[in-house]
Amino acid sequence: MKASPTEQKELLRLQALDIKLQQVEHQAKALPQHAELLALGRGLDVSKTVLTGRAGEVEDAQIELRRIESDVAVVEKRIARDTDRAQHTSSIKDVQALESELTALGARLVALEEIELAVMERLEEKEAALAETEAERAGVASRVAGIEADRDVLLVDLNRQLGELARDRLAIVSAIGADLAALYEKRRVAGRGNAASLLRARTCSGCTMTLTGNDLEEVRAAPADEIVFCPDCGAILVRTEESGI
Repeated sequence: MKASPTEQKELLRLQALDIKLQQVEHQAKALPQHAELLALGRGLDVSKTVLTGRAGEVEDAQIELRRIESDVAVVEKRIARDTDRAQHTSSIKDVQALESELTALGARLVALEEIELAVMERLEEKEAALAETEAERAGVASRVAGIEADRDVLLVDLNRQLGELARDRLAIVSAIGADLAALYEKRRVAGRGNAASLLRARTCSGCTMTLTGNDLEEVRAAPADEIVFCPDCGAILVRTEESGI
């Protein structure tokens, strides 16, 4: 394949751009903020499970407290009713029966109030634990927001660089023509990114192998507009005044 020395030199620019594109793309993917956000996200997932469990414990304690309060209210209502009946009856037998029931109700009320106090204390503990988890999650969420903001600032700059590199690459590809561009892309795939290399001092800059013997003679004999390849890595060898041939 034929290509002018100027077009061949453009392949070096294209290769440099592709290397830079790869570097910037890797930089964008490898930002430390990505790993930080991933770790914090996992922590939030764990704390969400804890939060759900503690919220359930609070709800259970609230339900239990409401049940105890309801029982207390029933007993207090019966005490009020029996007290009123005892005050308004003239039957000694009825008064004795009511007093006996009031004694039992009083003991029941004391027991219920003790249980109510214990449940209230347990509820306070559960609510405090829930509030602690919520505060921790809010703190992590704030950190996430800050890290995301830092990441986005960096990504804006990296994406700007990628856009500029892609624009410059398109200009070079358009200038060298479809055939040479297709050959470059074919070599780039085969060489895993190494498509065009400068031949400097008879050494391929891609694989650092030095041309000798017949390989060197073939390159020397090739016309300036002839595309030649590195016999070791297969990259397009771009000859300049630095090539030493």
